[in-house]
Amino acid sequence: MVKVIQDERKAGQPTLVLYDVQDDKRRTKVMNACKDYGLARWQYSAYQGKLTHAARRELETRLEKALGDSGGLIAILQLEQWQIDDATIIFQEGEDD
Repeated sequence: MVKVIQDERKAGQPTLVLYDVQDDKRRTKVMNACKDYGLARWQYSAYQGKLTHAARRELETRLEKALGDSGGLIAILQLEQWQIDDATIIFQEGEDD
């Protein structure tokens, strides 16, 4: 069961976490950290949601520890709501989905 660390009732900034982590164990730690902070999987290596400033800083620290000395990249992007509202998202379910 996922334990959400951030109170969902608190306002936050739209946040996008993108990652490319080579080690399976460390990649799982990154995914679990994102889920623990209430972020939703947007695609295989991307999570999105709203985080307060404090929650974002905590998540940054946790993700840095999760990556450790393993090869990879984690990007945490804080967005403005207008960027989400104005985004163009093209989605098509394939026949296999």
